Amino acid sequence: MIVHERALKNILIPAYHWLFVIIGRLQHGVKFLVDLRTDVLQLISEVKDPDESLIVQQLNHTLRDLLLLWFSVGFLHMERITWESACDILQKVSDYEAIHPMRNWLDLKRRVGPYRRCYIFTHPSMPREPIVVLHTALCDVIPDSVKDIKEAETRILGSAKKYITFLEEDKSKIKAAIFYSIVSTQKGLQGIELGNYLIKEVISEITTEFPAIRQLSSLSPIPNFKTWLFDKLKQDMAFIFTTQEYQIAKDILQTKNLISTLKKILDTSLWTGDKQLSEFLKEPLLRACAWYLYKEKRRGYALNTVANFHLRNGAVMWRINWMADPSPRGVTNSCGIMVNYRYFLEDSEKNSRNYIEYFTINATEDIINLAKQAEKLKNPS
Repeated sequence: MIVHERALKNILIPAYHWLFVIIGRLQHGVKFLVDLRTDVLQLISEVKDPDESLIVQQLNHTLRDLLLLWFSVGFLHMERITWESACDILQKVSDYEAIHPMRNWLDLKRRVGPYRRCYIFTHPSMPREPIVVLHTALCDVIPDSVKDIKEAETRILGSAKKYITFLEEDKSKIKAAIFYSIVSTQKGLQGIELGNYLIKEVISEITTEFPAIRQLSSLSPIPNFKTWLFDKLKQDMAFIFTTQEYQIAKDILQTKNLISTLKKILDTSLWTGDKQLSEFLKEPLLRACAWYLYKEKRRGYALNTVANFHLRNGAVMWRINWMADPSPRGVTNSCGIMVNYRYFLEDSEKNSRNYIEYFTINATEDIINLAKQAEKLKNPS
């Protein structure tokens, strides 16, 4: 029986599987296969012929299964990055930062300096190559904006700006750890969960180093929110604005074609400097954002990829923040809105299980109430 099973298995396994295994044993072989899968994933989106698509999909599954085994968390090494780390590693940390791009070397020095922590995962077969990068800010409270992260450091240090070392950090004033950027650097490892393990290891590391920390949270972007928002506006303006808001918007913008005008305005970040327009848009956009995060689903899970990531980790959808990132990049992606996903260690395992098994999103009353307001617009009866 076992002999027949093995024979069937050998028939079903494509011949290139063994080639990949051999390549993986060579120096730089694993990196080659990760890059190969990057190209295969790109090819999947380009192939139109059904037969060719099936062949490419099989190639992708074979590579993914091998990489899933080789990149088991037990093989990964967590490393803390500081200004004293190797220059090539620091350069890669800077290059890979996609959420809040580094402006210069001074900016990088600050992000790996006191009151900040930067950790990476590396793999023995890909030395000196960060697999996942996690940036953490050490604060006194959970910030509601990117600016507030910087202000937290000022509050802790006092009004006088001074250079300090890691040994001079005031541990008694550090009450919160904020995960403000996590990046998976290798597109070829798409679909292989690594970031959640890095967060868990960093939480253990930081809470040991700073016993006063009681608050753990992300400050996360909302990719694709604005794209979703425009789609909804095209479908039905009433889903975003009440009748009264619709009329006020037309008066403020002095236009009859509100959708077209609003799209042009929101396509740039200039509107954030218009106090009247910004204040007006706050309520309808926060309401729409709550619906998008809490109610829009794909196969039962949150449609937004960042929300899905943190919810699978057991976090709570805690707070939606208006004008949290007014930079051109932040406004382009999500109209400047960001979210805090908060981690309560005693509940995270239960939250994760409820989300993965029963599709239950754990959110605060404020977010649920905003989503309910949006639902009333969708279903007025």
